[in-house]
Amino acid sequence: MFIVAGTLYVDPAERDAYLASCVEAVRAARSAPGCVDFAVSADLVEPGRINVYERWESDEQLLAFRGSGPSEEQATAILGAEVHKFRISGVEAP
Repeated sequence: MFIVAGTLYVDPAERDAYLASCVEAVRAARSAPGCVDFAVSADLVEPGRINVYERWESDEQLLAFRGSGPSEEQATAILGAEVHKFRISGVEAP
């Protein structure tokens, strides 16, 4: 299992529109085989920041879902990004 997490940066005036354009992708991901969780959300402090969180069972399942990636319109709206894959070696209660 692994987590894909990080931040995207968009024009603060366009953040709500960008997030609205992600709704169907989030729904599709959550129903995809191997997706444990998938969230794209507005940051509470930085107006142009979007937080990304995904948890997948396998690389193959993630790649099967990804396909061609974000639409051209979404990719153009992203001003910056820092997203990483984190391998999970164990899980325990907090």
